[in-house]
Amino acid sequence: MTNLNITPANPTLDDMRATLDRQRQLCTEEGAVSAELRIDRLSRAIDLIFDNRDIIVDTLTQDFGHRSSHQSLMSDIYATIECLKHSKKHVKKWMKAEKRSAPFPMNLMGAKARVEFQPKGVVGIIGTWNFPLNTVFSPLAGVLAAGNRAMIKCSEVTPKTGELLATLTAKYFSSDEIAVFNGGPDVGAQFSALPFDHIIFTGATSIARHILRAASDNLTPVTLELGGKSPVIVSESYPIQEAVERIFGGKILNVGQVCLSPDYVFVPEDQLTAFTEAASAYIATMFPTVRDNPDYSSVVNERHYQRLQSYLADAREKGADVRELNPANEDFSQQQGTFKIPLTLVVNPSDDMLVMQEELFGPIICIKTYRQVDDCINYVNARPRPLALYYFGKNKTEQQHILDHTVSGAVTINDVIFHVSCEDLPFGGIGPSGMGNYHGADGFKTFSHAKAIYKQSNINFQKLGGMIPPYGDKADKTLKAMIRK
Repeated sequence: MTNLNITPANPTLDDMRATLDRQRQLCTEEGAVSAELRIDRLSRAIDLIFDNRDIIVDTLTQDFGHRSSHQSLMSDIYATIECLKHSKKHVKKWMKAEKRSAPFPMNLMGAKARVEFQPKGVVGIIGTWNFPLNTVFSPLAGVLAAGNRAMIKCSEVTPKTGELLATLTAKYFSSDEIAVFNGGPDVGAQFSALPFDHIIFTGATSIARHILRAASDNLTPVTLELGGKSPVIVSESYPIQEAVERIFGGKILNVGQVCLSPDYVFVPEDQLTAFTEAASAYIATMFPTVRDNPDYSSVVNERHYQRLQSYLADAREKGADVRELNPANEDFSQQQGTFKIPLTLVVNPSDDMLVMQEELFGPIICIKTYRQVDDCINYVNARPRPLALYYFGKNKTEQQHILDHTVSGAVTINDVIFHVSCEDLPFGGIGPSGMGNYHGADGFKTFSHAKAIYKQSNINFQKLGGMIPPYGDKADKTLKAMIRK
């Protein structure tokens, strides 16, 4: 479907209000949304990404200065298409009404209860820059499966990708179905204050507070997908080399610019040297060079580059053991068009260092030692609840102990990040790492209104039991029979 009414490059509040009003009016006029229409919209979203995958990858590289094309294909193309395909495959099943039990004795006389899942209406999707496609089209899978229409605000940090998504979306969808808006923080603030039927935001906790305040004026329900410092616990029972390969295999994705990226790693005290040496050797195998290596992505822009450098400078000033993994000893002082930073270990940092206070969100990882696993648990529990916790170990008792005594958005055992690829699991944080969840059936339910429907029996039980005024002996006897422990 081609739509000539492309959303304006510099949208005003009136532009966005008009789109919202038009979409909401059509939701009301449309009524029930058929499975066929939902599948058609999901199919068009899949087509949009698949047909334009090369230009999307090229545009991502332009926004980042340099971004591994293979990682873009894995994370923004493949992963997003899989979300959409999963929803397309299961939407008919999800749409079926759920039977519930009517209360006794009405159920014996024909009373029935069920839940029907109804589209909420117009959902506002606010994406972020680290995965500019995935953070809007992955939630869109649930939004479309639930029968909604959508308005999308792309991140201004990746403007070229935002412009491309606006152009492509207009080719595959009417703006009455999906409308994409671009612009700076002022547009984002106006967008989040619109009276949507639901908002999903992916991004920083600091911005999420503003989103939540703006949405509260409209009593708009909000799903927040945030981040935090996701810890890794490596048990004595797990081989160090295997742990290193899996931890750093995840850490190098988008050079750590991932909400689920491992932030700090607990290793047994007597295995610290083995762990750091294995890490150094493994990184050298993956990236014998860094500066001009096409597989090694850049930090997204100068602001984030300076943020990360300030963390490292603070750590060095406070006496940290900072180890830059730069196998070819390349000079990074004069870079043109990119902001690459070699993967850097900060070994046993103190808690007053910025690297242990701020989410790293880049190619830095902290390594801490421990003597007893309860030391790790106590450390994690004394801090804001993370989006993910990772445990490497073969001791099932220890594993269950950690699961029982920590709270996080999710847990991956013997790997990192991979739980996000399981569409049958809810994805979301808790506390400062987020609220609500989506993906798969959970996303369908998040963006649906669960409407309770009760059909009463033909027998008037209130009249039969004397429960209609004027009350008398019959009501007393009925209530005495009903009220029991």
